[in-house]
Amino acid sequence: MQNARTMPRPVQGRGGGRETEAARAFVHVLADSSDKLSSVCSILERNFAVAGERLDAQAKLSQVPFAVVIRADLRDVNNIAAIKKRAAKLAKAQKRIFLVEYSSHVSVSQAYALGATLVLPGTVDRIKLLAALTDPAAPAAASSSTTPQPQPENAVETAATAIASMFTAVTLGEPLDVDGTKEAGRKIADRISEHGLSEWLTTVRRHHEGTYQHCLLVTGVAIDFGLSLGVRRTDLERLYSAAMFHDIGKAQIPLAILDKPGRLDADERAMIETHPAAGYAFLKDREKISPEILDAVRHHHEYLDGSGYPDGLCGESINDIVRILTISDIFAALIEHRHYKPTMPRREAYNILCGMTGKLEKALVIAFKQVALTR
Repeated sequence: MQNARTMPRPVQGRGGGRETEAARAFVHVLADSSDKLSSVCSILERNFAVAGERLDAQAKLSQVPFAVVIRADLRDVNNIAAIKKRAAKLAKAQKRIFLVEYSSHVSVSQAYALGATLVLPGTVDRIKLLAALTDPAAPAAASSSTTPQPQPENAVETAATAIASMFTAVTLGEPLDVDGTKEAGRKIADRISEHGLSEWLTTVRRHHEGTYQHCLLVTGVAIDFGLSLGVRRTDLERLYSAAMFHDIGKAQIPLAILDKPGRLDADERAMIETHPAAGYAFLKDREKISPEILDAVRHHHEYLDGSGYPDGLCGESINDIVRILTISDIFAALIEHRHYKPTMPRREAYNILCGMTGKLEKALVIAFKQVALTR
């Protein structure tokens, strides 16, 4: 659908005059359905010159717009791919406003990963949208050499954005921002050093869900475990980098399996168990991914008794970073919040770890007690 209106209409100003400055601005609207496209265009057309385009249509934008407004379901890989194809042209717009209907922070983080300068979650609000477009103080790419990142819960949002970008890169076969992911891990480490683990767990569980929540929880728990053990800074960096990347292979597993509320059947379980090897395969030829990180990504589901996967390693074949990450991964999975199950108390989760005799290193499980219960 091409819905171009290039003749601006003057609108009545507050003092009875005619406002023409905003009306001259050109806004490009993108949406994943005709209904969404029409509704956004109808909000804007009195104040701006508007051109509308569906994401599933061939990109036709030639004129550089003042702003781009995107209304689409960012849980849909096809929508993400369509936005990515337009990325070079969209980046030239001063403002890139995403209207995210599913207002989980996963979707918000995905929008920022796609280059948003502002995200308006929830039901489309005409007043907020117009204000964002007309307010010169609103985020604009032209005022900075880099895309503004979400300000609230900065460490959480930075990390979630990095994870969203990482999963999108796997899904679309695009370059991976290794430095950005590691930097996000460093910010988590700084935040936990300052505010403690409990604050991090509470914040993540309040704002994030599913696989993204799990990655953030594992990273936080692993960092605090490393801090409690007094590991060197270089080892802590390897640990939080491994934690950030550890589940990257899940980007290739259908959401219907990842988010299934009930017990997985044999085929679904087999699919889930492909993710360590898939993550390793995706990362092994990337620059700046150390052998220690690759080892952790591939082997974080291995157990000391040889009962883990994908390689059935046992005993001394499993290095210290992997042993720490495995304990952190299991604990985080037990205490994470899912809409279909209550959040397990930390003491109960720790008791489950204690019951995994022979699978986890006993000395590390004992050392983990203060992380699980008191830190």
